[in-house]
Amino acid sequence: MTKYLYEDLTEKIIKCFYKVYDELGFGFLESVYEAALVIELQEMGLKIERQKELEVFYKGISIGKYRSDIIVENKIIIELKSTSNLSKIHEVQLVNYLKATNIEIGLLVNFGEKLTFKRKIFRNK
Repeated sequence: MTKYLYEDLTEKIIKCFYKVYDELGFGFLESVYEAALVIELQEMGLKIERQKELEVFYKGISIGKYRSDIIVENKIIIELKSTSNLSKIHEVQLVNYLKATNIEIGLLVNFGEKLTFKRKIFRNK
């Protein structure tokens, strides 16, 4: 079986998604799920950064900033949603966050009526 980049770490994070969803269900704001997920990730012993401000550069000039929901072990960006369905714009947003950093793996998670998540990759080479 072929392993993918940070597979073990990704599996730990996904387990945390399920723990939060099993406990809270759906219907809360993103900020509630984010706070609960932070607790689960920290209990797993993972290093997390919450709402980290990141800069976007164009031709070497800073043109804007955004805040990532959660960065885990400086290797994976988690983008949280709490909506009825994920849309293409949510995926594009996450890929753009990856482009703006040296991080190559992103997880998009939706704490909607049904827990869903997507794994995105952007090679920063």
